[in-house]
Amino acid sequence: MKKILLACLMLFSTYTFAQKSKKAQLVPKPLYSDPVYDGAADPVVIWNKGEKKWFMFYTNRRANVKNLDGVSWVHGTRIGIAESKDGVKWKYRDTCDIQYRLTDYTHWAPEVIENKGIYHMYLTYVPGVFKDWRHPRHIVHLTSKNLLNWKFKSKLNLASDRCIDASVFKLPDNKGWRMYYNNEMAGKSIYYADSKDLYTWEDKNTKLIGDKGCEGPKVFYWKNTYWMVVDNWKGLGIYSSTDLLTWKRQPKNILQEPGKGVDDGVMGGHADVVVNGDKAYIYYFTHPGRTPENKGTDNAITRRSVIQLAELEYQDGEITCNRDKPLSISLKP
Repeated sequence: MKKILLACLMLFSTYTFAQKSKKAQLVPKPLYSDPVYDGAADPVVIWNKGEKKWFMFYTNRRANVKNLDGVSWVHGTRIGIAESKDGVKWKYRDTCDIQYRLTDYTHWAPEVIENKGIYHMYLTYVPGVFKDWRHPRHIVHLTSKNLLNWKFKSKLNLASDRCIDASVFKLPDNKGWRMYYNNEMAGKSIYYADSKDLYTWEDKNTKLIGDKGCEGPKVFYWKNTYWMVVDNWKGLGIYSSTDLLTWKRQPKNILQEPGKGVDDGVMGGHADVVVNGDKAYIYYFTHPGRTPENKGTDNAITRRSVIQLAELEYQDGEITCNRDKPLSISLKP
């Protein structure tokens, strides 16, 4: 009888611990800081089916490295990876093993999706480390089975030699996939390409969004509507669509006004959106040191960037975001 009682007690304890581990966690501010260069930006979040963890991939700028001229601090790094069991508590894991590297290469703004057990990355690749922005960059396709080791598949032939920031969305009715990207040579406009299999892409050489310069498009489906969030460098612009081709801009940007949380007192930048059940959460980055009193200053304080997390809300056909609202969540795979 004692053995039975002991077994029941152990089973109950295990169940109680499991239930507690699934409880919502209070979202901290900042959500995540890179421990190597202190320059995490451009996040994308995906569930690792093999490890049963959330992975966050991010551009990592060399914010804390001294004596880097111009914008060379934004160049010269690989994509960082952080991991989490609940989408809230993150810890540094590694950098991506991208098996496509030239001398003095730069990796930016990954898009990562999963299809039929294969992970696909569409990565902005800069063939060098430069002090200014006037250099080629392109999008490359890689695949992986574990989200760590990535094999090069192709360099995409898109509208110009300065295309960045891919966002890939599955079209309805099994019609394939659509990639939205930033064509910098067309006034920082959003163009698109289509694919039937994620490997071969047909560029449409067509501007979909160009009313305001932007970058970092992210397309998602929520509240029976297709949405695109873009970085306008004055907060994040929001567009809606019924056909994934014609996009209507809503009047107000989100994350434009400073928040009150730690490292959140400036506008939000280049984001990812995770739709989880009926909720939508936005992972964005900030430069905490870029406050009005630091205007014109370029140093480790103003270069530093961190990742933040907030919930999107829907009201009267528009998306809003109260970044100061206390948030407790646990993402479900």
